[in-house]
Amino acid sequence: VSVKDIFIAGLIPGILLLVMMSVWSLYQGKKERIAPKPFNFKKAVKACIDTKWELVIPVLILFGVFGGFTTLVETAALTVVYIFLVEVYLYKDIRLRDLPRIVIDCATLIGGVLIILGVAMGLTSYLIDAQIPILILTWAKSTIASKYAFLLMLNVFLLLVGCLMDIFSAIIVIVPLIAPLGVYFGIDPVHLAIIFIANLELGFLTPPVGMNLFLAAYRFDEDMPKIYQATLPFFLVRLLAVGLITYIPILTLGLLQ
Repeated sequence: VSVKDIFIAGLIPGILLLVMMSVWSLYQGKKERIAPKPFNFKKAVKACIDTKWELVIPVLILFGVFGGFTTLVETAALTVVYIFLVEVYLYKDIRLRDLPRIVIDCATLIGGVLIILGVAMGLTSYLIDAQIPILILTWAKSTIASKYAFLLMLNVFLLLVGCLMDIFSAIIVIVPLIAPLGVYFGIDPVHLAIIFIANLELGFLTPPVGMNLFLAAYRFDEDMPKIYQATLPFFLVRLLAVGLITYIPILTLGLLQ
């Protein structure tokens, strides 16, 4: 499965999530009697002009990848170079003498992520050597009756995984275990990939490893129980969206077809 296909397949589900979250926000704002702010076209144009150099970034990425001019790695490298030039020479927010410190800070952060991914890849290799995917497939053939039952169990399982693991480690460890089941039940690999991503993203809103919950509590200086209560409606809206994405394959495969 190519990254390009997964990106295209995720466009409609992403728009669906955006629409559903927007509808809920509008409903909640009306219920709480929060006065809406009118759209100001002049301010929008001014904001676009002020951020003109940032708006080039998505165009650069999409044009490079979908135009076939650069690979994903080359596009990432070009994006970093572009941001470097903009920040150092146009905005002058970063001084050249500050670069060593910035590189060290980034290396420290990325090093921690790489350690996690390395351990996850080691666990994946062990599970494959132990033929765990084959054992799971054998069990599923004798236990799960239909594709829809498998998808329901998959959603529940991935929701639990998202509660306990970060999304990157979960993808590395879980995908090799579940991919054979998807093939057996006739689920398109691209559709299965979007189901994985949509489910595991819910993990950002679920304790105990919900990163967004901790960031929100830190940023707004609120207790975690209050954050849980405030984010629960949004979690339920996204859970409904995940159900639609799971059982309506045309949402993910429509643009590819």
